[in-house]
This record gives sequence, structure tokens and C-alpha cells, in this order.
Amino acid sequence: MAEAFPDVTQIRFEGPGTKNPLAFRHYNPDEVVAGMTMADHLRFSVAFWHTFRGTGADQFGVGTMVRPWDDGTQSIENAQRRVRAAFEFFEKLGVKFWTFHDRDLAPEGETLAETNRNLDAVVAVAKEEQARTGIQLLWGTACLFSNPRYMHGASTSCNADAFAYAAAQVKKAIEVTHELGGLGYTFWGGREGYTTLLNTDMGRELDHLAKFLHMAVDFKKEIGFTGQFYIEPKPMEPTKHQYDSDAAACVAFLQKYGLMGELKLNLETNHATLAGHTMEHELETAIHFGVFGSVDANAGDVMLGWDTDQFPTDIYLTTNVMLRIMKAGGLAPGGLNFDAHVRRESFEPIDLFHAHVGGMDAFARGLKIAAKLREDRALDDFIAQRYGSWDTGIGAKIEAGKVGFKELEAYMLEKGEIAPNASGRQEMLENILNDYIA
Repeated sequence: MAEAFPDVTQIRFEGPGTKNPLAFRHYNPDEVVAGMTMADHLRFSVAFWHTFRGTGADQFGVGTMVRPWDDGTQSIENAQRRVRAAFEFFEKLGVKFWTFHDRDLAPEGETLAETNRNLDAVVAVAKEEQARTGIQLLWGTACLFSNPRYMHGASTSCNADAFAYAAAQVKKAIEVTHELGGLGYTFWGGREGYTTLLNTDMGRELDHLAKFLHMAVDFKKEIGFTGQFYIEPKPMEPTKHQYDSDAAACVAFLQKYGLMGELKLNLETNHATLAGHTMEHELETAIHFGVFGSVDANAGDVMLGWDTDQFPTDIYLTTNVMLRIMKAGGLAPGGLNFDAHVRRESFEPIDLFHAHVGGMDAFARGLKIAAKLREDRALDDFIAQRYGSWDTGIGAKIEAGKVGFKELEAYMLEKGEIAPNASGRQEMLENILNDYIA
């Protein structure tokens, strides 16, 4: 096969002064930051579906993307050619990981058996390319939302046959993820939810979703797959009320159904935005409950109420994300997966490189800034001081469980009034963050 990107050589680090648009200004994979290389901190991954199956189509127009390696057919040969083009891209970009949806990787056939054969034929090429390049599969997943059979959901469908078909599809997706040495597997409930309670038994659907995930856990153990299972929270779109709406909802679900310890969260910035949260809020929630796993690195547009999946270029965002990731002890076995696509107007193959280079540089800057903030304790010391009343005296007794309401009543009757509150100094802290980012 001829090169898919003949005009692009290996993307290299050239430093902040470079004028080369196809070079890294900040991402130097071998540079050591806080005791680890940038490559090991950031664990960049490319999403196959957006990068090699995105067409640029939207609700108002057909696709615009120019992809010379793709003949537009649903043939196995074309699907295999896409995979080879993808690995050329991964290799030239310098990432170590990739991710896929089953139906974006290989076309669906007339029957489940034919569909599985199609997937096997394309996975065989992906396996060859992984061996050739050393690039690993970060995680795989199954598309349980695009086919009309899933109009009512997959594991939460009112049609038991849809549940059964979804189980068969996920079984195969886990098998091929295992075959490719995947480090994880992600469940994204694109239609696991409801539009109206007038026709929905919500409790029964949640029970079914839990049964589905328990079956997946059992199968994972049966075949010896040791990769991490993830749930990816999202509040809406396409379903009005999705059951995995945000990190807290996922935690409650995992706790209720005995799945804590079996699944962690793959958090996406744009999904956090749609849920009315910041990404750092979702990360803090997941870290607190011990379910932080991996990140879909993208950004939304606060002026648009849907999943725009833009590339992350906001240094405040990447700094805040890396602060939480470093607090969690790092990403492994997860990664920063660019679940993002170029804009409809950016239709040339070269734009794929521009987009990923920008995102990688933005996260490299965020990493370095976050590491310096942590090294200097520029925020940590203030937070520790702010909560100092909990380290001694009555605060320490409360945290240790040594007092109850009666003792606290007696304490306040004797003291009379609380100690004066101190300022939260939000503006000062924002100024400090600005100084580090500048």
C-alpha cells in the first residue's frame, strides 16, 4: 500500500521557537518531568473512529473529509487499508496507543456470524500493524447505539432480544480486545437511558444494565482478560436521560450493584461540560471514590449544547486536568485518548496532524505547569492552611469519630461562637495560577 501521508515525516520536538507547524513545541516524549518522562505521564492515544471514520457530516450536510486511502465502500479491503493508514498516522505522530469501536473498525454483515468474520479479518491487520510498530491498544469498545436494533437501548432495551444481541456483540469485542493485547475495555451507554418515563420501567432497566455488566465481568475472568473495564459517563445525546450521566451517578450505580472494584471511569471533558460540570470536578469525584481510570481528551463549546468533541487547546483546562491526574498517581493503565475530530471545514488529511500536535502540546504545557505548581505547593499550602482547624482540637476529634451531637453542643455552649472565618482568597489563587501559566 502506498503511503497515506507521503508529505509527512516523523513529527519531532523542535522547541517553543520553531515555526514548523508539524513539530512539537512543548511535547518532548523523553523529557523527564516530576520523575517520569512526558510520554509516560501523558500516554497519548488516538481514537480510530473520529480520526479515520469521521466524515465531517452533520445534521445539515453530507461529509466533507478528503481521505485518499478510503474508497468509500464497505469492503473488507477498504477497512484493512484504513487500518494501515491509521498506523502510519500513529507512527508518524509518535503516539504509543490507539482505541477503536468494533463497527468503525469493520463493516457489519448480513448476520452476526458474518459481522464477526469481518471483524476478525480487520483485527488480523491491526495485529500485524501493532507488531510492526510496537503501538498498543489502550482499549476497545462496542458500538451499541448506531444500529436501529438499539433504538430502545442495548442492555436497557425493552426488547430482550436486543439485550441478547448486545451481549453477543460485546463478547466478541472483548475477545478481539484481548487478542490485540488491549489494556482495557470501555462501556459507553449511548442509548442506555430513556426519553420519557411514560413508557419506561427505570428500575428494571437499571437492573438489566447491572446484569449485563456482571456477565461481562464473568466473561472477562473466564477468558483470562486482565485489562481494566471502564464506564464512560455522559448525561444526554442521543438519549435524553442517560443512566451513566456523570461520575457521581456512575459511582452510585456501581455501589448499589456490587460492581465497585470491577469497573472504573473513563472521563471525557465534553461529557463533563454537558453534565454541567467541569472536567476537574469529574476527576476529583472519581479520584475520591477510587474509580478514576482513564481520560478522553477533548473539549466542548459552552455556546453549543451538544458533543462537539473538539481538540483540547486551552492551557487552563490541560493544567487543571494534569493537576488531578498527578494527584491520582498517574494514568496507567489508562491514557489520554484524543476522542476528538477535526472541524467540518478542516477536511484535508494534513489537518489530522495539526489537530493532534496542538492537543499534545497543550497537554505537555499543562503537565509542566501542574508539576511546578505541585513542586512549589503553590495551591496545596493554602488549602492545607484553610482546613487547619480540622487538624487539631475539636476538628480532629470530629474526624476521628470521638464526638457526637451532645459533645458538640457542650463545646459550643462553652465557647459561645465559632472562630472567625478566613477569606477563601479565590482571586489571589486565580492570579497565582495565571502567573504559572504565563
